[in-house]
Amino acid sequence: MKRLRGYIFARPFMGERAPQHVQNIILRDYCNKKGFELLLAATEYAMADSFMILESVLDDLDSVDGVVFYSLYQLPIQSEQRNSVYSRALESGKSLHFAVEGMSITKPIDIDSVEQCLLVKTTLDHCITKVEV
Repeated sequence: MKRLRGYIFARPFMGERAPQHVQNIILRDYCNKKGFELLLAATEYAMADSFMILESVLDDLDSVDGVVFYSLYQLPIQSEQRNSVYSRALESGKSLHFAVEGMSITKPIDIDSVEQCLLVKTTLDHCITKVEV
């Protein structure tokens, strides 16, 4: 059975927020449905734009088969940082999973779908909304 390290946030992300216990429930459900063993989730620091814990998880990829994020919206906002996450995982032969969206990156071609979702979210956040009269 493949072992995935969980990764959750202690802060809002891209306008979203989920309590840590809910994030853990979603990770557990995703892993159960996919047949993965979920290892204790690493919780990112609450400081804005901090990815220190994610870096630590990536440094420890040798001990797991991949990382399961609560959401792909927890990836770094900067594309260079995201690309580093993708390449570090794939070059190590590991996978990245996103429980809420039910998506994963197991090969380079999978990155495009994740990037498209991020682009749509970013675009929608900048759209004009209906104004109450």
